[in-house]
Amino acid sequence: MVRPLYPDVKIEEMMDLPKHVVVFGATGVVGNAACRHFATLPGWTVTAVSRRSLDAIAGVRSISVDLRDANQAWSALSHLTDVTHVVFAAYAIEAGTSGWREPGQMDANLALLKHALDPLLAGAPRLRHVSLLQGTKAYGEPDAVIPIPAKESAPRAPHAIFYWLQEDFLKKRLRQGRIDGDPWSWTVLRPQIVFGVSWGSHMNLLPAIGAYAAVLKQEGSALHFPGGPSWTREAVDADLLAHALAWAANSPSCQNEIFNITNGDVFEWRNVWPAIAQSLGMPVGDDRPLSLAQTMPSRQGEWASVVRTHQLRSPASLMDFVGQGFTYADRQFCHGRSTPPPARLVSTIKARQAGFSECIDTTLMFQKHFDSYQRLRWLPAPR
Repeated sequence: MVRPLYPDVKIEEMMDLPKHVVVFGATGVVGNAACRHFATLPGWTVTAVSRRSLDAIAGVRSISVDLRDANQAWSALSHLTDVTHVVFAAYAIEAGTSGWREPGQMDANLALLKHALDPLLAGAPRLRHVSLLQGTKAYGEPDAVIPIPAKESAPRAPHAIFYWLQEDFLKKRLRQGRIDGDPWSWTVLRPQIVFGVSWGSHMNLLPAIGAYAAVLKQEGSALHFPGGPSWTREAVDADLLAHALAWAANSPSCQNEIFNITNGDVFEWRNVWPAIAQSLGMPVGDDRPLSLAQTMPSRQGEWASVVRTHQLRSPASLMDFVGQGFTYADRQFCHGRSTPPPARLVSTIKARQAGFSECIDTTLMFQKHFDSYQRLRWLPAPR
């Protein structure tokens, strides 16, 4: 049985109280989607926190904070005394690293969470809930064989990863909050590979695919598939994940629980490639194995030409637009492999039983997002 955080307040009354969510990592693919969704919900105030400037979103206040700097974080966040909810989608990764294997990177990601939460916990007595993101590396390293489908009840994978540092920090702060009389709860969501509307994000493939397609289209080529062997995957639409974050923030069944989140289907790159090509106004090409991380930086001039020719609003710098997306794409496309990695499919039964049943066809998701990139003039129109 779920025990309410506030036993003297009925759940219906708690849902009607004014709510103020702070979204960290607001320029990333998840944070951006979360800001846009929470801003549409009645009774919610939304504050977006990010290191680089955020494009204006109706109903969202933006604060620029470098969470790597504890003093800057305290100065910017400690005055937010009416915060009720937190979505933590910030992520630290340096060029050339995997982002989770190195102790320095794990410590950096823990520091981001500490620098974000400690000022709020000190100054926001109304805080009720914190949502944290993990991923399928919670079930094992990328090339490890994991149970299929992976379930949230599985023990922690026996490898070092910042997930555990952040999760343990949350649990420690929760215990301290209970002792101090300020009860709140957390929810961990574990999405599969996330796709959404953002640029410069390290783990969003859409700018990488879009830029690769744009330079091919400019030279009159078809959209060739650059990857290796077939690999069955699960995806998550960032908008669907934003809905899951709102559900977690509001639902008593989510208190101090972990949930896998996916679109609800599976996909294989070659099967969705024709729909992607159609969305970008290109014919489907052949299989042409290619490392995007190695070859695309040399096409910077061509990308800048695309931006000028089509008067795009995206950065003329290819790396600013894509971030580390080309390296991420090589991994997700299985470039350079003779066999695919072991399957990494997860169960979403727990989330469904707890009340979250949203889903989206992954092919339609790709079409929806590329249409958004074109309407925002981040990518050329299909014709």
